[in-house]
Amino acid sequence: MSVTHLITHSGGFHADELLSSVILTQLFPKATLLRSRDVAWTSPGEGKIIYDVGRDYDAAAGIFDHHQRPNPLRDDGQPYSSFGLIWRHFGKDYLRSLDVPEGDVEEIHASIDSGFVLPIDLLDNGALEPSVAGPLAGLTLPVLLESLKPAFDARDPQADDAAFMAALPVARAFVEAAVRGKAAKRRAEAVVLQAIAAAGDGRVLDLPQGMPFRAAVEKAGADHLLFVVHPRGTDWALTTIRKSGDSFEARADLPEAWAGLTDAALEEASGVTGATFCHNARFIAVAQSREAILQMADIAVAEAISAV
Repeated sequence: MSVTHLITHSGGFHADELLSSVILTQLFPKATLLRSRDVAWTSPGEGKIIYDVGRDYDAAAGIFDHHQRPNPLRDDGQPYSSFGLIWRHFGKDYLRSLDVPEGDVEEIHASIDSGFVLPIDLLDNGALEPSVAGPLAGLTLPVLLESLKPAFDARDPQADDAAFMAALPVARAFVEAAVRGKAAKRRAEAVVLQAIAAAGDGRVLDLPQGMPFRAAVEKAGADHLLFVVHPRGTDWALTTIRKSGDSFEARADLPEAWAGLTDAALEEASGVTGATFCHNARFIAVAQSREAILQMADIAVAEAISAV
């Protein structure tokens, strides 16, 4: 089918149809994006993809709404919003349009669905309380995107449409960043797994550059690793490894005696020439050379082991 119109509802907007529009305008750049509640437009027809409006979900007919009863549900019973429906049917093609390698499409599609799309779906359907975000409830992506809506007393009849179109590139940036991040983790995984094999029983993971590593460490079951070293521009970094993705607690901290020190003071405390910085929270230290950072890593490992 040749798509000529992408149709969603007019008036105020929410994150689900805005993010759906990101996917569809990428795949159908020549189609006209139209916001309307006119039944003539929101009824299935040749060349139309209709979403978040129309009171029906029929992929073959090109309509993807979730407000009707019964509402569309995932296999596990969790509700779809229009974003989830659009991602289900068009997400893989969207990933291909961003040059995600074919071998990674399936996994990245599922990962973004569970970690990015599903929370939007749940919030839009009232199946997830915003309060679960605690003090950050006002900074979640749906709230931030909806903050781009016009003020309640904006009098221009085109204000909602203008705000929607202005918000679209903002939403696009977040979706594309999510894809780039997932794709980067897939690329990094092979490098990290190779480095884990090279480390053997050692406690330090030596990487050729800064990159996402924790997922690969967990996948490899490399529980013995305590620290990571890698070049960082003109210097070198020594970092801790978090116990889990939702915690700042590290498997081992850098030595307490280094906390908050820089340059000569850190050199004296560590005994390492070229040591330049250690964060007060003891999760990263920096040195001028590879030799110096490896010396610091050895000291950190020895202290961590002795403390057990």
